[in-house]
Amino acid sequence: FFSNVTYVSGKLGCQPHGMNDHIQQTSVTHRNVSQCNNFRSLNYPPRTEILASTNSKQLSLTDRTLVYLSSIFFVGSVAWVPAFYIWAWRRWKRIPKEDKKRKAIYFALLISIGALGVVGPHRSRRVGNLVDFRRWRIWNAWVNFISFEVISDITGAFNSVTSRIVRHASKPSMLQQSANERKNPGTTKDAVKPFDLKTDQAILAVIPHGIFPFALGFAALPQAAKNVFGEFRPVVATATRLFPFVKTIIDWLGAVDASKYAVNKALSNGHRIGVSPGGIAEMFEGYPKPGTHPDGEYAILNSRKGFIRMAVRHGVPVVPIYCFGGSKMLKRLQLPEIFEKLSNFVRVSLCLFFGPCGLPIPFRSRLLYVVGQPIHPPSFNMNNLSENSEEFKILVDQMHDRFCSELRRIFDKYKYSYGWGRK
Repeated sequence: FFSNVTYVSGKLGCQPHGMNDHIQQTSVTHRNVSQCNNFRSLNYPPRTEILASTNSKQLSLTDRTLVYLSSIFFVGSVAWVPAFYIWAWRRWKRIPKEDKKRKAIYFALLISIGALGVVGPHRSRRVGNLVDFRRWRIWNAWVNFISFEVISDITGAFNSVTSRIVRHASKPSMLQQSANERKNPGTTKDAVKPFDLKTDQAILAVIPHGIFPFALGFAALPQAAKNVFGEFRPVVATATRLFPFVKTIIDWLGAVDASKYAVNKALSNGHRIGVSPGGIAEMFEGYPKPGTHPDGEYAILNSRKGFIRMAVRHGVPVVPIYCFGGSKMLKRLQLPEIFEKLSNFVRVSLCLFFGPCGLPIPFRSRLLYVVGQPIHPPSFNMNNLSENSEEFKILVDQMHDRFCSELRRIFDKYKYSYGWGRK
């Protein structure tokens, strides 16, 4: 994780065999946890806390049907929405110029359909709350399909994922104080406050991005996830708003555009946000890219410090969350390198991905979310410190290093439980 792309290889040591639609909220700490879950019996290391667990039997036909149809509808929209617009445009072009009335009506209809896809009062978060979209049956089917499970690690510097250290300002310089905090996180001058994963303002960093951001999406969307992570606003690429039905869902979630201005405004207003730092670039990492292994895990972090800069500037913690299985739900074809460069330039993913039978349906993969220790920024006033100053850059680098170290730690600790011990 300290290089631009980290590569680890191994083989997945579990296969799916069914799930149940019951979400359990449990708390188990200071001992090994062995529980028969979605794919197999899991043995977690000591000091593991289970925040949510889906136990299920064989996936029902109804659940499978809902997942497949909704996947084609939403995930497949990156293909069928542009295809529909092209088809409709060609139909409009075929109308004889003499038939002006028909041509005008058809054009007005197309414009109306397109407008409803991007604007309208139905996209308000109030509407989403009114229809209680998080509790829709379709999301329960997805929770069963991925066997949604969340655990947290309560080892590390702060002894608990629910604790944070709040420092009092002192005379040493900012850099000296920051260094002292890293060396002595538990001094007697510290004031300890509980860190609430569900309510405290924070930046939830969900890794990896994957070919399609299932990991971030299912951390924000279903009610089962809200019960664990609380309500937060996912940061999404501007291009997602070009797809009508996808845009409706992300608007109901209160999604934030992936721009510095929008993210800065959201944090300034006290909102909680969720990010997938690797973004579009991470979609092109991994197999079948030359030099990669089909069973490798990849994360682009070294060049991704924007979310850390925001955390330091606004004084909010970053919570590292690794989603095991998030990168294995779809495969993609390797296209010429120009497509990757063009995607990063225009901030729109131009890749061909597929699932079973070549359809835009994900392979069934258990998603295990591991929540690491919250990484807190220096606890002094940053208002008078310029982002271009050398001192600010050093503070960002220090916090970024701590984030990467914590992410590596939880990955290495829990990869055995997931069946990825060789990675």
